Amino acid sequence: MRTVAWNTQNQCVELIDQRLLPGEFKVISLETAPQVAGAIREMVVRGAPAIGATAAFGLALAAQRSDARDVTQLRRELNVAAELLVQARPTAVNLRWAIQRVLSQVDSPAAMDVETLREAVLETAQQMADEDVQINQRMAQHGAALIQDGDTVIHHCNTGALATVDWGTALGVIRLAHEQGKRVQVLVDETRPRLQGARLTAWELEQYGIPYHIISDNAAGYFLRSGQVNKVFFGGDRMAANGDVANKIGTYMLALAAHDNQVPAYCVVPTSTIDLSLAHGGLIPIEEREADEVLNLQVNGVAVTPQGARARNPAFDVTPHRLLTAVITELGVIYPPLEVHLRQALNRATQE
Repeated sequence: MRTVAWNTQNQCVELIDQRLLPGEFKVISLETAPQVAGAIREMVVRGAPAIGATAAFGLALAAQRSDARDVTQLRRELNVAAELLVQARPTAVNLRWAIQRVLSQVDSPAAMDVETLREAVLETAQQMADEDVQINQRMAQHGAALIQDGDTVIHHCNTGALATVDWGTALGVIRLAHEQGKRVQVLVDETRPRLQGARLTAWELEQYGIPYHIISDNAAGYFLRSGQVNKVFFGGDRMAANGDVANKIGTYMLALAAHDNQVPAYCVVPTSTIDLSLAHGGLIPIEEREADEVLNLQVNGVAVTPQGARARNPAFDVTPHRLLTAVITELGVIYPPLEVHLRQALNRATQE
């Protein structure tokens, strides 16, 4: 099933609750835009493409549940819901991109009555979800060509079907290479503090039958230095115009170690994640989450940190474009200089 989907019969959004995996597979139903914003904020759903699709369906919920009797009132309510949703998580540009795309329908002169506007919002959200799957599959085709039979790759965080509507970005590349018959071994970074690698990526690899080993985040340098890794793959939540990319915390250190050991590092992102309005990664807002995510660590049921300890918990870091071998998008593999070729690729796509 899809990570996020619209239930036509019940007029609600259904999400796989990723907080419970791998111990429990549970699908929850959301009926209001505030519930959707809460699910994004609390990481029931995560991964930039999945967040974007979920937010779009959140606006569809707001439209369907509204008692507005005229278009002006419904537009007003949808803009309020949009502001609530866009504040749920600040770093992933897909969230704002998806909301803006839906709002373009809200402001369309064609939406002259309430029912037409409701239908347009839902149709746009569903179209975006379907497009996400198609885009991921195109990225997988481009990226899988870079993986050789017998490769060992390091993968950070979770970028599989759970991070998207379906299929995945960086993990989708690995999955397709496996389905093509290539023997791929995956070293899965735990990805602290929420362990998206150990919990979610490992769970997905189990479903696909892809061989893997979980490693601690700070073991990646050892495997790179000892020549046991052929390539590094990760996704991204926002990429600046020059190719700097914000991704799950720890990506920067992984990319540094790969670069120092001449191991190719590939970032796999849809073009919706590329934010040409930001000149460089220093302008990307970085979400800082609750300290409890770091401090609640236990070993054998005993808290590791002293009582009263404080913590800092940035959810993302920025990897400079100079550390990237290439960026894999649905448009193809884009090589340096990224500040030139990213813009050229997006401009060509717009013209087509």
